[in-house]
Amino acid sequence: MNETTREFLKIVSDIQGNELETAAFNIREDSQCAGRQSTPNIKIDSKEDGPGLVIHISKNAQKETVYIPACVTHGDVDDLVYNDFYVEAGADVIIVAGCGVHTSDGHDARHNGIHRFFIGKGAHVLYKEKHIGTGKGVGKRTIDPVTDAYLEDDAVLEMDTIQLSGVDSTVRKTSGKLGARAKLIIHERIMTDGDEKAKTEFEVELNGENSGVDLVSRSVAKGNSYQEYHSTIKGNCRCTGHSECDAILVGNGKVNAAPALFAGDIDASLIHEAAIGKIAGEQLIKLQTLGLTSEEAEAKIIEGFLRG
Repeated sequence: MNETTREFLKIVSDIQGNELETAAFNIREDSQCAGRQSTPNIKIDSKEDGPGLVIHISKNAQKETVYIPACVTHGDVDDLVYNDFYVEAGADVIIVAGCGVHTSDGHDARHNGIHRFFIGKGAHVLYKEKHIGTGKGVGKRTIDPVTDAYLEDDAVLEMDTIQLSGVDSTVRKTSGKLGARAKLIIHERIMTDGDEKAKTEFEVELNGENSGVDLVSRSVAKGNSYQEYHSTIKGNCRCTGHSECDAILVGNGKVNAAPALFAGDIDASLIHEAAIGKIAGEQLIKLQTLGLTSEEAEAKIIEGFLRG
């Protein structure tokens, strides 16, 4: 495991010290496995039909954590991985993913992680993901995550995703199909700067009675960056659905938000919200009167906004 990977692990997966001694984990470095460990309740195996993992999580896993970070540490790497998660009924697990992409040698670097979640009845999954790009030069840093989630009755999937900085291009695709009383909760936070581009696509089908989804995206577009947000919620039964997109523009940043709803049942209760604006001048003035510079005041406002 090289030093760039070690630094990425601290940032994207909060792995420090001896946290991996007893946890389940798989560390991916430049398309190869740099370390792996299973536990009695979480078994990690390589896929037999292509690059990636098959992760089986037992019902006996209660508040356990599995780490699956992926790191690209130099240019001329186009990493593709397929990870399948099978979560038994009643399990309660935390999955910490995350990806760092670095290039300073003039070549492009990319990671494309395709994750499928099969979540059993009554199981609870908290999925945490951070993305970051680092390095200098003309090489592009690209991260394109895909997540497909299938929730059985009473299952809950919480997704907390963050894009920190330095990713030149990203397309994030997330889909979900929910059974009765299942819940999908997604909180996304993205910041872009310079000429970076970010696109988010959500599509959720509420197929089981009293299922529900809550999609919240908060983003900041700085410099000349551009972001798109597209969400589609399909209510095919008695259900609840909420989609919210809040964006702040700084400089010449641009955002296109297009939430969509489809009600296929008279008892589907669906709502969407979208707000795009700039930092209020009075907020900056108030913080500057407390001794902050204009740059410090702007950074503090953005940090608070992204935290929600």
